[in-house]
Amino acid sequence: MGKANRIGKNILLALISAVFISPIVIVFFNSFKSKLFINNKPFMLPDRESFVGLGNYIEGVEKIQFFRAFAISLTITVCAVSLIILLTSMTAWYIVRVKSRFANILYFMFAFSMMVPFQMVMFTLVKISNMLNLDNLPGIIYIYVGFGSGLSVFMFTGFIKSIPVSLEEAAMMDGCSIMGIYNKIILPVLKPIVVTVSVLNTMWIWNDYLLPYLVIGSEYRTIPVAIQYLRGGYGSIDLGLMLAMLVLAIIPIIVFYVFCQKWIIKGVLSGAVKG
Repeated sequence: MGKANRIGKNILLALISAVFISPIVIVFFNSFKSKLFINNKPFMLPDRESFVGLGNYIEGVEKIQFFRAFAISLTITVCAVSLIILLTSMTAWYIVRVKSRFANILYFMFAFSMMVPFQMVMFTLVKISNMLNLDNLPGIIYIYVGFGSGLSVFMFTGFIKSIPVSLEEAAMMDGCSIMGIYNKIILPVLKPIVVTVSVLNTMWIWNDYLLPYLVIGSEYRTIPVAIQYLRGGYGSIDLGLMLAMLVLAIIPIIVFYVFCQKWIIKGVLSGAVKG
């Protein structure tokens, strides 16, 4: 009976996995088909008549200047995620170790920022970003750091509460500076939650369309923004090119996620239940 239950659970999980993976598989196969056959037969595998090889990929890369968009997306993502990890981990360490009213207020402000929908502040954000000359690459990185700080501080705070203070006290008695304690003790211990925060913020920033479109517009096109320019007049869309570019856009983030997935659950659970 136990073996039958396991087989049944495995079959059920396999079916659920197939449901979630099927959209990606459909996008992948359709990226090799002519746009006429994508509209008429979206669920059919490419055949001799519909197969166009790498034609969609080559034409799409040229049309949207994919490698330029890739470099812009990569720059924004790497810089923003690096700053989020560095600044929010330090902030969380301060909040946990410094027992004061200011630290408590600071923590609740970060927690409150997670509850505010982006749609409530986006028009004000665009206006202020234009006034402060933040409608450029450094500016949008700064904005992403602000939006990503709430959840990151919340997760780091929960994890740091589980770190014994005695480790820091021992290092301080040995003559270690504050930054030395952070670099040699706190940051190495934070590795699981650092990876988790990195993955969550990377997936969000890499795939984000609305914020780059509103703040930096068409001057610095990230991959999601660049792909939208494949839309033609009167709502016409070359689905072959668009699906090919979507495949190229999701490959880096899938590889990054698969490489880091073993740390994600561990980091989320540690940050959620400890302290």
